[in-house]
Amino acid sequence: MTVKKATSAGIAALLNRTLRVKKIKDSSLNGLQVRSRRGGQIQRVGFAVDACVSTFEKASGLDVDLLVVHHGIKWRPRKDRELERRRTEYLKKHNMALYAAHLPLDLHEEYGNNMQLCRLLNVRDPRKFGRYHGVRIGYAGTFSRATGLDEVAEKLKERLRTSCRVHRFGKDRVRSIGIVSGGGGSMLKEACESRLDCFLVGEIDLAVYNAAREYGMNLIVAGHYATETVGVKALMPLVRDAFGVDTVFVADTKDL
Repeated sequence: MTVKKATSAGIAALLNRTLRVKKIKDSSLNGLQVRSRRGGQIQRVGFAVDACVSTFEKASGLDVDLLVVHHGIKWRPRKDRELERRRTEYLKKHNMALYAAHLPLDLHEEYGNNMQLCRLLNVRDPRKFGRYHGVRIGYAGTFSRATGLDEVAEKLKERLRTSCRVHRFGKDRVRSIGIVSGGGGSMLKEACESRLDCFLVGEIDLAVYNAAREYGMNLIVAGHYATETVGVKALMPLVRDAFGVDTVFVADTKDL
């Protein structure tokens, strides 16, 4: 493989093509959100879940030139102009570029959060699942054998270094599962209509909890942050191999 010159624009172009960023409607303004003042030359790329100052501080300490995140700082409509301004100023002051990919990274069939969770759990025959604004962003599939909920949760705990809340509203042993990382609780009804045995999600609200209990759907809630670390990590070898840069995961662990 020919190694390309590492610039923020070049890395962004690769990620845009790979993740089909321009073809996927999203409230996040995906792509290169902040440019570096160094002219774009990149030596080290950091990968993280959230574009917030605590993450930026860790990335700066690791000499990151470009930070690739799942949750960026630019949204439509704008969420908080003051926070966006502060975060942009911090990045520019520390000569750090920022790239974000939200839904394109959730749903990608190779690098996406939900496919990576399928692989982590050895889910067989994953199929598209979890409709969000007209696009299915998750996956559903089966285990090779009936599996206890605790076994599934323990594997997530070990691999993601997270704590799981297991809500036993259905059968004790499960064969099928639906997976939507992050705040995917709104897809609960689809999980029930698909007659799945279990629904894995990052976080839920009280309404989803009550609905799952009444529908008899098992829930495994593994943390919004933890379930969305896997996609950015999957992108690391892609960027490293294409551009010959150092890559590092910037952990900013949250119990959420």
